[in-house]
Amino acid sequence: MFKFIAKLIFVAAAIVPLASQAQDAIKLGYAKCAHCTPLALAPENATGVKLEAIAFNTGNDVLTALLSKSIDVAQVTYLHYATALDKGFDVVAISGQINGGSQILVGNDLPLAENDWAGLKKLIADYKAQGKPFRVAASRGNAQDIHMRGAFAKQGIDINKDVQFINIPNPSDHMQALRRGEVELICSVDPFATQIREVKAAKFFAFPYDQAAGKLTNLIVTRSDVIAAKPKGVEQTVRSIIKVNDIMASNKPLFVDTIQKVTGLDKAIATGAVANLYPDYQMHRASAVAIAQMMRELKYINTDVSAAVEKNMDYRFLEAATGKPKSALGY
Repeated sequence: MFKFIAKLIFVAAAIVPLASQAQDAIKLGYAKCAHCTPLALAPENATGVKLEAIAFNTGNDVLTALLSKSIDVAQVTYLHYATALDKGFDVVAISGQINGGSQILVGNDLPLAENDWAGLKKLIADYKAQGKPFRVAASRGNAQDIHMRGAFAKQGIDINKDVQFINIPNPSDHMQALRRGEVELICSVDPFATQIREVKAAKFFAFPYDQAAGKLTNLIVTRSDVIAAKPKGVEQTVRSIIKVNDIMASNKPLFVDTIQKVTGLDKAIATGAVANLYPDYQMHRASAVAIAQMMRELKYINTDVSAAVEKNMDYRFLEAATGKPKSALGY
């Protein structure tokens, strides 16, 4: 009898650690931009994974945390993805998230109407003739930066020769730069872009979507070691992101409320931002390659990472979560 009880105790002791390991723990990092904030809702919409969502100031900070193994899954941009591959880092794309969120804004005193690209080119030429720099800004490394550069190139404006680029790392600092007259034009991310317009720190010029990146912005990435160690956790994380996306698409008031809670901005700003956002969990392979090629042409990256961009897009988790083939998920 004693041996039987001892055996039961041994078996129970062996089962306890197995039970504790049954659910993977995943740390998900995201930036404090309007399209990123819904990821704060991912943990409460996750099952089968212990998911923790961590907010960072910028996408660059999120990518750094992923590469340093402080987090397991990261919301970054297609731009970050190509940049990381260019530098030889181990990143694997596993899902889309939300796109859009970019606005080009100009100083209130500039004689420019909305979408007046001919007027902008003339104004830049006038500044050049006067020996003054026409200063344009963005947060280098984010989607708005590449959206602006691509849109400028499409219009025949050379960002390296015709204008002076100013890097303002934190998007929350964009408004003060405009107010202080430190830049003439800025490409900012929502909700900060909408905030700038609401407080009349600048005026709207254009949506910079007429370029290879289109409206593509956010991408969910991880590392190959995370996939190897926690494949079920990665799958359940993707499932939670898809669920949150569906909620955001059907419940705009909740989308607005989530932006408010994470950023602290008021309802009018959050509402304006939502109008420029597009939930989309697909991974757009051809467009991602086009973005990488545009980045190389703009000398944003040094190598052709087209093959790596395709190779490192892992559609297995989207396929498992949606029941759809990758051909229906952006491949």
